[in-house]
Amino acid sequence: MTQLYIGNKNYSSWSMRPWVLMKQAGIAFEEVMVRFDSMGADSKFKHTILPLNPTGTVPVLKDGDIVVYDTLAICEYLAETHPDRKLWPADRARRAQARSACAEMHAGFGSLRSHCTMNIEADLRQQGQLILRDQAGVRADLERIVRLWGGLLEAHGGPMLFGEFSIADAYYAPVCTRIRTFGLPVPAPISAYIDRVLALPGVKAWIDEALAEKEFVLIDEPYRLTR
Repeated sequence: MTQLYIGNKNYSSWSMRPWVLMKQAGIAFEEVMVRFDSMGADSKFKHTILPLNPTGTVPVLKDGDIVVYDTLAICEYLAETHPDRKLWPADRARRAQARSACAEMHAGFGSLRSHCTMNIEADLRQQGQLILRDQAGVRADLERIVRLWGGLLEAHGGPMLFGEFSIADAYYAPVCTRIRTFGLPVPAPISAYIDRVLALPGVKAWIDEALAEKEFVLIDEPYRLTR
């Protein structure tokens, strides 16, 4: 069976994307959890992942002899190997838009990702207020996300970014959790979209399992010393 190597569900936003995509699309896979201990070269995490992925990061998809690392490459591979699941929009123009939106997430929003790390279990609303006050880059990233999501929802009528669930929604699901964790203010239509994403069975399953982990990984906790 296809295997997906992931990190801790509470923290690993990149792992969340293909996991949610496969769960929501009904693609069977075996989860291989590689828990974060440290990012040192001698860590158990690195010893497990480096033989599969020379960059030493998760997620990694192993399908027989084929190994795919990098989240966007995994999503493209899944779309190619499961065309019946319609992971990209069928319309060519919408498909191009969806790929562009995913690429923007893949390469951009650096301030939001750096200052508002994924932490599903935590309540960091106070920290979010300070981050928005002090970090112009986070404010700019949030404004861009609101414009992007708002434009796509208006153009395609919802309930997801391109009408039906697609890779784009899986790609932005971790951003939805970040906005909620840090209490970042967004307009009502964007908040409603976040509610719909978080209620998707695949997303809810990830969140429920993240909350059940009960693990505190200090290297992933820039704002707390303990739970």
